[in-house]
Amino acid sequence: MKFTEFNLNDNILEAISYMGFENASPIQEKAIPAILNDRDLIACAQTGTGKTAAFTLPILHKLNESNTGGGVKALIIVPIRELAVQIDQQIQGFSYFVPATSMPVYGGRDGSDWDMEKRALTGDCDIIITTPGKMIAHLNMGYVKLDDLEHLILDEADKMLEMGFFDDIMKIVSYLPKKRQTLMFSATMPPKIRELARSILNKPEEITIELSKPAEGVLQVAYLIHEEYKMDLIHELIKDKPEYNSILIFTSTKSKVSSIVRSLRRKKHDVEGISSDLEQDEREEVLKQFGAKHIRILIATDVISRGIDIKDINLIINYDVPNDSEAYVHRVGRTARAATTGVAITLISKDDMFKFAEIESLIEREVLKLPTPEDIGDSPEWKVKTKKKKSGRYFKRKPGNNRNKNQNRKSKPKTNN
Repeated sequence: MKFTEFNLNDNILEAISYMGFENASPIQEKAIPAILNDRDLIACAQTGTGKTAAFTLPILHKLNESNTGGGVKALIIVPIRELAVQIDQQIQGFSYFVPATSMPVYGGRDGSDWDMEKRALTGDCDIIITTPGKMIAHLNMGYVKLDDLEHLILDEADKMLEMGFFDDIMKIVSYLPKKRQTLMFSATMPPKIRELARSILNKPEEITIELSKPAEGVLQVAYLIHEEYKMDLIHELIKDKPEYNSILIFTSTKSKVSSIVRSLRRKKHDVEGISSDLEQDEREEVLKQFGAKHIRILIATDVISRGIDIKDINLIINYDVPNDSEAYVHRVGRTARAATTGVAITLISKDDMFKFAEIESLIEREVLKLPTPEDIGDSPEWKVKTKKKKSGRYFKRKPGNNRNKNQNRKSKPKTNN
């Protein structure tokens, strides 16, 4: 379906065309008409399917058509700062020819933006994109004006609940007009999301698109590897792919981010790390440089797995199997965005096999598992303990055609250099 078929404002269509978009994604095709028809909405769609445009375009259309004067008209609540910045950037693009203003409101800055945020929240801005904590900080000051609000959007709602923001969201909602349109977008639909939806939505229309599965364009591969050989394999994978100019490596801890960065820099790679240890402006600058391809390799924790929107990432490497199966989908979703292709490689140690088996169950796909290259070391045998229903005994799960050749384990692991 083409965007011209939605009967959107001509100025918005001009901006869409200028940005190079022509055909709507499935989530956009289903969500945009519902939003234009003033329906509350609960939409479940995987990362990278175009959710931001799905709610941004109809909201901009309605704001342009209503022309009801000043005041905050739309409030978008997101879990992390990076996502707030990303959505604001997209709104700026889509609203280029439309007299609508937006501002991201989030913490982590030096405080110099507080007055500007205050002006925006007292009626000087049409659309506010904010994180729960920072919004409550402003609400507690008593000056926020939301009487004219018409639209509430919760983006990445499952992530916000996972981070413990349920009470914060309900407090923010208590300040809003009862008569409003409420839109909830989520990558997953756990019971807590249903509870939140019942609390704040009015007879919502429900949309589910490709729940919790990586995009078809992602080539998924895994290596069975002992922990001490992971950096050696990382070096080989990057060396073998000189044509890849955008590589994103996820790991589980901030300390590992620093360790991987140091190891890759010793090999003269162009690499930076990003985690919550950096100041917000530093994180934004790193993401900007990575998006502009001035940085080839970015090492990150899951803090940005949903908040990054950078095109043409060639390769995702999961240094660790994520603890949460859904996190795997979001990590892998950073590549093969918008119908492109990409590669996602996961390093599976002995202790991570059960977690990866759960991921395979979630995505309903068995990922090809390769042995550690012989010149690096031997591989752990793929074993997943699963309870039998009747006897309670355990058995080894061995995926078909995913056999690995065990070599004699080296007496001393290689150093990470």
